[in-house]
Amino acid sequence: MTTDLEALGQAVKRAQYRNHRTMDAELRDVGVTLVQWDALRAIDRAPGASGHDLAVATFQSDQSFGTLATRLVERGLVERSAGRGRRMEHTLTEAGRTALADGHDVAARVLRDLFDPLDEPQRARLSALLTILTEEDAPRRGTGEVSRRP
Repeated sequence: MTTDLEALGQAVKRAQYRNHRTMDAELRDVGVTLVQWDALRAIDRAPGASGHDLAVATFQSDQSFGTLATRLVERGLVERSAGRGRRMEHTLTEAGRTALADGHDVAARVLRDLFDPLDEPQRARLSALLTILTEEDAPRRGTGEVSRRP
């Protein structure tokens, strides 16, 4: 029997949507949205990174990330400073580090609940399969071509 790829794509999207919706709702208690918390995570992982690098890391356009970063600066969660050339570098404030840490606690709980229906071997297999699908230079099966994903 051949797998219905449209149904498979929809199932992946439903799982992602459930994750996003649940995380966003739960992060309200921390005072941030999922998009804001994701930006805080990216800044924490790459202190001093450029807006462009952070936009790529958070799946946003440069303009969208710039607008988001401005809001985070206004809320006192992030500081921006001049880097080399026109580059703006981003770092977390103490309030930003607190929101990030509180968000990690929320994420741990939400993700534990989200993946609870799967046992550990199933989780490991799902992780491995998704890694194959999202690798930057994943070979296309049976073609010998390499898929260059943005």
